[in-house]
Amino acid sequence: MDRDGPESLGEILSRLFTARGWGRRQDRLRLEEAWAAAVAGCGLVGDETKVAALRRGVLEVVVGSGVLLQEMAHYHKRRLLEQLRQRLPGITVTDLRFRAGVVKDR
Repeated sequence: MDRDGPESLGEILSRLFTARGWGRRQDRLRLEEAWAAAVAGCGLVGDETKVAALRRGVLEVVVGSGVLLQEMAHYHKRRLLEQLRQRLPGITVTDLRFRAGVVKDR
């Protein structure tokens, strides 16, 4: 693009953040922190879980224990959703999906 003058620093930084994916990393970190706080707020142990993805408002969570997966899905899902919504203003979380899997050390 032809420009008549120097670019603003804001435009340059915006392109840099987009190109490097830094904005997405910040969003991911914010989501993981909100999940950890929501799990702790429900009195659960979050070491056996990890955030897998957020797609179309559905947060997918990998759970390392079948017993914990059942407990979260049947007894804590509504409270976890409420906690997430409080901690993530501006991000729509409509549902939680739990799946069994291996939770690696972070």
